[in-house]
Amino acid sequence: MPNAPTASALTRRDQIRREAARLFAARGFLGVGVDEIGKAVGISGPGLYRHFAGKDAMLADLLIGISERLLEEGRRRAGGGGGPHAALDALIGGHVEFALDDRDLITLHDRELLNLKEEDRRTVRRLQRGYVELWVDVVRQAYPPLAAPGAEPVARAAVHAVFGLINSTPHSLGSNPGQGERAGLQRDGMAALLHALAHGAFAAAADSAAGAGAEAEAGAGAPADANANANARAGAGAGAETED
Repeated sequence: MPNAPTASALTRRDQIRREAARLFAARGFLGVGVDEIGKAVGISGPGLYRHFAGKDAMLADLLIGISERLLEEGRRRAGGGGGPHAALDALIGGHVEFALDDRDLITLHDRELLNLKEEDRRTVRRLQRGYVELWVDVVRQAYPPLAAPGAEPVARAAVHAVFGLINSTPHSLGSNPGQGERAGLQRDGMAALLHALAHGAFAAAADSAAGAGAEAEAGAGAPADANANANARAGAGAGAETED
């Protein structure tokens, strides 16, 4: 996903989107007024109503928009060819780019959903479910142990865990190189780390699923072995009685 364009390249509506996202992320949806958003883009508060019906509409536009963008871009990346592992790698790369380049939207995505109107919230949830299902399908293709019967919950849990990992980026990405040891990783380093951690998480989930499958098979075989041993003991006992 490309970086956000510069202010000079943005339409007025996109400028409003960007400043609304920044202010909502910094101070919360309820802590920001329409006049303040207008001032940030150089127009009066009432002038915003030529572009959005109100603050609620701005939040819905932002959250529905990013959910649509993630799903559309995810489908494009997953269908890019090269096999399941290439598709998963592309999905991870796209979500990492989103997390690094749109940190304000990550914050809104995680924090402000409850401030949407019910209809808009349902729309976002539907889009989110589609995005999750896309990932679960690709992950299960890339890691066969996760495609085994009963392993779907493990794959789903791993996808949600990876989202949580990547979406934590706004809290860990460095912004001031002069902070020395207290500075977070810069963009390229963080991107590489998140990519590696995501793949590691899915590989660990596959190992877990494979181990659980092996234990289940062993457990299924145990009663048969136990019954065989019991029958053998019973037969031996019966034979001994006959001989007596």
